[in-house]
Amino acid sequence: MAHTYRVTVERLEGGVPSAADEALVFQTTNHDDLFKILSAVRQKQLLAEDETAEFTIGLKLFAEVLMRHRADPPFKELFPHIGSFMKSLKR
Repeated sequence: MAHTYRVTVERLEGGVPSAADEALVFQTTNHDDLFKILSAVRQKQLLAEDETAEFTIGLKLFAEVLMRHRADPPFKELFPHIGSFMKSLKR
C-alpha cells in the first residue's frame, strides 16, 4: 500500500530573498510509512535529532525515485549501492 505525503520547503534565512522564494509544496508517495521509518532510525541514535529527520526523509524520498528509475542511467549505477546501504541501515 502506498503512503501519500505533502512535502513543504520554505526558505527561513540565508541567500537573497526573491519573488521565486515561494514555498515549494508537492505531493509524493512512498511504499514505506515514513513516520514509522523515522521512529526506527531515531531509536538507533545515529545522528542528532534534526539531522535524523533530514537524513531519513531525504533518503527515503530519494530512494523512492531511484527505485522507479533503477533501470535508467545514471540511476542504474547507483541503485545496487543504495540498496546495500538501506539494508545495512535497517539492521
